[in-house]
Amino acid sequence: MAQAQNNNIVIGHIDSISSKILNEKRKIWVHIPDSDQNGVYAKRRYPVVYLLDGTSHFSSVVGMIDQLSTVNGNTICPEMIVVGIPNTNRQRDLTPTPGGGMIPSAADSTRRKNSGGGETFTAFIEHELIPYIDSLYPTEPYRVFIGHSLGGLLVINTLIHHSNLFNAYVAIDPSMWWADQKLLNTAKQVIASQQYGGKALFLGIANTMESAMDTLRVQADTSGATRHIRSILALNRLLKINRQTGLRYQGKYYDLEDHSSVPLITAYDALHFIFDAYTLKLTDQDYEEDNTQLADKLTTHFTTASRQLGYPVKPPESLVNELGQYMVSQKKFKKAESLFKLNVANYPASFNAYDAYGDYFVAKKDTMSAIANFQKSLSLKETPATRKKLRALLGRTTPEPTRKN
Repeated sequence: MAQAQNNNIVIGHIDSISSKILNEKRKIWVHIPDSDQNGVYAKRRYPVVYLLDGTSHFSSVVGMIDQLSTVNGNTICPEMIVVGIPNTNRQRDLTPTPGGGMIPSAADSTRRKNSGGGETFTAFIEHELIPYIDSLYPTEPYRVFIGHSLGGLLVINTLIHHSNLFNAYVAIDPSMWWADQKLLNTAKQVIASQQYGGKALFLGIANTMESAMDTLRVQADTSGATRHIRSILALNRLLKINRQTGLRYQGKYYDLEDHSSVPLITAYDALHFIFDAYTLKLTDQDYEEDNTQLADKLTTHFTTASRQLGYPVKPPESLVNELGQYMVSQKKFKKAESLFKLNVANYPASFNAYDAYGDYFVAKKDTMSAIANFQKSLSLKETPATRKKLRALLGRTTPEPTRKN
């Protein structure tokens, strides 16, 4: 969700890192979830998306993640930090080996000289960028790598040669034709013999064929015009038949999208796929009977998500708080209390969790418990609204103790 600052709508900021590996200063675009910026919720940690071609895809991916993680109560995916990596020399950095165009030309020799730096760029990401992000930003140990076209080629190269660098990979219409399909041939040789347990890959395939072609006929074609999609379809077949590797894989063909339009919908579908265990579905029954089953359901659900993602995942504080407040409005106090208790247990450093719990006790007319929770909230963070509520309650009981400076 965008922040409004000085009449500007802000979705991130520009940071930079001086790279010894690349021998240049690199700008990075960084988005931090709103729940961390506005100070309402406890300091939290977030998975990180590393996004190639950052200037092209940053706004769409940030907006998509915000929409799917918080807007309208969505829990399709967790809130995430997004690190967009702008290019300085795209062809050099995103190609793992020297190569040329799909159709030989006089420019190929220039392309070959100005390509093949992908392994060096990967070393920059591994040894400089990721440690830098982890040292300055509130990260969880879960990373997603997204790339389109040549960026998708680097994503596949990273999965094959540096699989432990990321937890999930999104290759969007990758240029598997590059360097006479060298990476595709490597994949055929090594993927079957490797293990990718705990890793996920989503492959998006655009329709780059002439109208007379389809995905079956094109595989028998030998022209240079279809080499791009043929290479990706070959990768898709390879990944589908090698399920024994432990890689959680999905490939999807987008008949209505071309190479330029496919990134948006691929990223959307990839987030659903990668975080399928995270997605929470509430039913009418969850809102009805006044019991603790909803809090229990949330705990069980996110325990399962933790197992799939490989790090502890808690029910989002904002979601649980909103559910608790709704239950109070419906006078389902047993259900509400179990939700507020869950938030306090999961986020003991959150002033907001205790403030909300205090509001619950106000609704229950339990003044002493409300006072205790408001005081706990204020011990974590002084806020005018909570202070006002506490003073109102203390006026009904005893004078507020004098605070020491």
